Amino acid sequence: MALGRAYSVAIRGVDGAIVEIEADIAGGLPGVHLVGLADAALQESRDRVRAAISNCGFEWPMTRLTLALSPATLPKMGSVYDLALATVVLAAHGNKSWPRLEKTVLLGELALDGRVRAVKGVLPAVLAAQKQGWPTVVVPVDNLAEASLVEGIEVWGTATLGQVHAWLCGKGDLHPRIDSPSEAPEVAADLADVVGQSQARYAVEVAAAGAHNLLMTGPPGVGKTMLAQRLPGLLPPLSHDESLEVTAIHSVAGLLTGDAPLIRRPPFVAPHHTSSVAALVGGGSGMARPGAVSRAHRGVLFLDEFAEINTNALEALRTPVEDGEVRLARREGVATYPCRFQLVLAANLCPCAPPDPKDCMCGSAAKRRYRGKLSGPLVDRVDMRVEMHASRAGSFTTEAGESTSVVRERVWAARRAAEQRWRPHGITTNAEVSGALLRREFRLGGSVMAPVRTAVDRGALSIRGMDRTLRVAWTLCDLAGRVSPNKDDVTKALSFRQAGVY
Repeated sequence: MALGRAYSVAIRGVDGAIVEIEADIAGGLPGVHLVGLADAALQESRDRVRAAISNCGFEWPMTRLTLALSPATLPKMGSVYDLALATVVLAAHGNKSWPRLEKTVLLGELALDGRVRAVKGVLPAVLAAQKQGWPTVVVPVDNLAEASLVEGIEVWGTATLGQVHAWLCGKGDLHPRIDSPSEAPEVAADLADVVGQSQARYAVEVAAAGAHNLLMTGPPGVGKTMLAQRLPGLLPPLSHDESLEVTAIHSVAGLLTGDAPLIRRPPFVAPHHTSSVAALVGGGSGMARPGAVSRAHRGVLFLDEFAEINTNALEALRTPVEDGEVRLARREGVATYPCRFQLVLAANLCPCAPPDPKDCMCGSAAKRRYRGKLSGPLVDRVDMRVEMHASRAGSFTTEAGESTSVVRERVWAARRAAEQRWRPHGITTNAEVSGALLRREFRLGGSVMAPVRTAVDRGALSIRGMDRTLRVAWTLCDLAGRVSPNKDDVTKALSFRQAGVY
């Protein structure tokens, strides 16, 4: 009897768990038995591993082979275990004990000729290995730039199974870490391109400064989509930890490129209005995959024509908007993905959507159905609302509005002020501040609070709406360079919340 042992990583959401893979070669009829809650893709790895070992010039054991993946109660999915399975078979069949193999985590899918193909989720897998104290990880060479983002662990890339075998035997080298992964070029979309719409431009500036949710309504072609697309250009770059969070989600989703794996800019995700619940919040069979809300983590989720989106899909946004994470329960377990995004909604005023609202031919019932797609509880989670109007011909002859670079300086200065104020509480933006903290340690004076108190007493504002109004007031204060909001800031924040027709 011969035994071999290797290690890989199982991904659950954006978290990873080390998987111990054992191979036992014993007497009996030839056959491969794979145990340990393997899914269909992993069950098929038996044929891939057998072909890869044979085509690389190694001998396949013609006897009973048992491959066990532990913990046995943890579901294992995908082809990421191929390289570790092949290596453990070679170790058991050769009855060899490679010192490097005992300290290395192996990741990668095998082609039939022994090539090692790229897989999803390499970044969270390497992060899990690093956090659990593993000294070395070997990944496919196409995933090497992604794996090199993790410090504190030795990272190697391989192109073939033969390279890994030679490296384990001390007879060859693997591809070393890529020290400085390149950054994807930024595509600039300037605010100066938007004609007119000074009020909406200011609303976008305030939303960017405080990471507030924003609702824009108006006739088609007035610039709602243009403004939403230019909002990410106002946001500051992600910190290193935030970049790793966002990149890990995109790694699990299989959206990273080998040339520029690290995401340093806040993402902008704009799903189509026909998207399903699973497409928005995540889903799928087995272990749930991240949806649009998670891909927009630390960035902007833009829902254009939201009145055309399925009502169930819109209502599924309630918990992610409030909690900043989404928990998806499936047969294989619960996957938790972060989704601290900035929600931007845009819609027309009615189904016929004429350029001039006075030409609307929709009946009152049709308008109510159209506008009723956005429920009260979801509207209550939107901090700011702005109604846009069609620009007149004179707007084209006036001087262009401020550029993105000019507005960005004010937004970044306001963000720095907010971060400095909330840093002792572990918060970076005004939108993340809890209502309890605002009322307990940052309580405003009675005269300053008078507008929102009146709105609450009249039933025009909920307690959650009051908290969100105060967050916007703090952002207006930061943009003005003041230490604390005054009554004008609170009044203006309240007007942003009560504007619009939705």
